[in-house]
Amino acid sequence: MLSSIIFYSLDKAIRQYRRMAQANIDRAGIAITIDQWLVLRVIQENDDLTQTDIAERVFKDQASVARIIRLLLERGLLLAEPLPHDGRRTQLRVSVAGQHTLDAVQPVVLSNRAVALNGLSENDLNTLRFLLEQISTNCGAPQR
Repeated sequence: MLSSIIFYSLDKAIRQYRRMAQANIDRAGIAITIDQWLVLRVIQENDDLTQTDIAERVFKDQASVARIIRLLLERGLLLAEPLPHDGRRTQLRVSVAGQHTLDAVQPVVLSNRAVALNGLSENDLNTLRFLLEQISTNCGAPQR
């Protein structure tokens, strides 16, 4: 039975969370997707990353991240500034409009997290973090 497979349950929880989170962002009237928000947040926190670095941090393929970045640039939520020492690269920065969007989304994000984690203690969350990190480590370990 699928429900007895832990990865099925994990994927189901993540998908349910993303559906709820996106619905709440939409209901708040904020025109951004969760993936766009993730890319903006990563760039806000680290404005010296390459698209490859961003893709790794948001768990998306490079083509998807390139599309998201292009859209965020077109909407004025990101700025691309040429790097003086490398004319082939640009540095991405969150624009003022992008920062306003991030600020508007933040209370929705916090509310979404509170709903999703309702009934879980800090100890539960620490255990869950530890277990998920262990699974991640196991999956990243070389296979014999």
